[in-house]
Amino acid sequence: MNTTSTTTITPPTVVLVPGFVPLTADHWQCLLAEKWEKARIVASPGCAPLSRTAWVEALEAVLAGIAGPVVLVAHGAGVLTTVHWARQPNRPVDGALLVAPPDFELPLPDGYPSTEDLDRHGWNPLPRRRLPFRSIVAASRNDALACFRRVAGMAEHWGSRLIDAGDAGHLDPTAGYGNWDQAHELVRDLGRVRIPEGVPGAPILAMSDPS
Repeated sequence: MNTTSTTTITPPTVVLVPGFVPLTADHWQCLLAEKWEKARIVASPGCAPLSRTAWVEALEAVLAGIAGPVVLVAHGAGVLTTVHWARQPNRPVDGALLVAPPDFELPLPDGYPSTEDLDRHGWNPLPRRRLPFRSIVAASRNDALACFRRVAGMAEHWGSRLIDAGDAGHLDPTAGYGNWDQAHELVRDLGRVRIPEGVPGAPILAMSDPS
């Protein structure tokens, strides 16, 4: 008698890791969470909003409550929370979408934390070791918080595939990144596609306009 074996793929839980600025309802991360079957958002550690340790612990607390596969989706400072957490991960994750990482090692524009404050709260130096999971970095050519060349260097160190977003600001609602269908596609691919071990990050890919 012939038998057919099937494999059931469990959809990953998407964990949204925001930056320092509170998420608004029109932010692509919130809209992604609404579309995804299982999604969790890491809350800001209100008592210590600039503490790297507090942010990493907040991410760890969310991950500790999830069984099954996970894909991390980080934006802004949330990218740096993710890569700091990845230095000593307590559980595996399938992959991470890392969007518009800021460069905390260089001075930021007025209104943002100073380099000295970021140093004091443990953000610097930026982790530069290869991440223990697959990752995609989406970088803008005109992000006020990091130059493209520096972000490309981060992606290379992390072993991430780099996506060139073009002139996309900080890839947030003010730059037109509210409903962003490509983010959903990238997350789905991270939860499904397997890249062979030892294969470095793929070449730079162009990213479609969010509209």
